Amino acid sequence: MEKEKFNEIFRQRTKQLSVRIIKMYAKLPKTDELIIVGKQLIRSSTSVAANYRAACRARSKADFFAKMSIVVEEADETLFWLEILEETEMVQATKLTELKKETLELLSVFAKARNNIT
Repeated sequence: MEKEKFNEIFRQRTKQLSVRIIKMYAKLPKTDELIIVGKQLIRSSTSVAANYRAACRARSKADFFAKMSIVVEEADETLFWLEILEETEMVQATKLTELKKETLELLSVFAKARNNIT
């Protein structure tokens, strides 16, 4: 697959993950705990999308590596917050299955892409 097509697919996937998380959060009851965790989840997932877009416009290999490192960290943090929601039973596990699956897939792809640059 050509680089630009790959980048566009993953720009869309990261943005869609953010949109899905925001929509899921909007439907949840707003307890104090859920507000705190939910905001962290939204911040990390939107950071994945924003930083991936920035990585696609990197000016050098070093810049790409730095931005992809942020993407990997934020994707891992997104997974962490999804796990917290599940393990504390703030959200039913079945509502998180697809979000966790997509986050894991993105994390795997981005970690590999970052590691291939070195």
